[in-house]
Amino acid sequence: MLTLTKALHDQIVAHAREDHPDEACGVVAGPAGSGRPERFIPMLNAARSPTFYEFDSADLLKLYREMDDRDEEPVIIYHSHTATEAHPSRTDVSYANEPGAHYVLVSTADADDAGPFQFRSFRIVDGAINEEEVRIVESYA
Repeated sequence: MLTLTKALHDQIVAHAREDHPDEACGVVAGPAGSGRPERFIPMLNAARSPTFYEFDSADLLKLYREMDDRDEEPVIIYHSHTATEAHPSRTDVSYANEPGAHYVLVSTADADDAGPFQFRSFRIVDGAINEEEVRIVESYA
């Protein structure tokens, strides 16, 4: 199960809607080994595409060095789907290289009246996709 604060949920959703019609992407880092998402890090979709996202390699290297310096790890890796449901595509699965991370997908299809808004989380390990429950809390106890 993914547990995250309402504030982080709202930041992810706002970023997805702000970048629509292009896919948004980013990371929520947390203390290494905690599994607790804390620091929202919106990233630039280097592909600038409504059907594909790609982290800029220089930005990603900088982010991983920063997380290492802060003893953090990526707890959530998120991106949006602009015209389809919030479910990992084959490309998403091929890029899922953090087995400990929660892969959050937000569908912004509702922005064009193409379908209902969705916020879903998945674990993707060795190509296997497992959806998990999302619990939104006001704060971590």
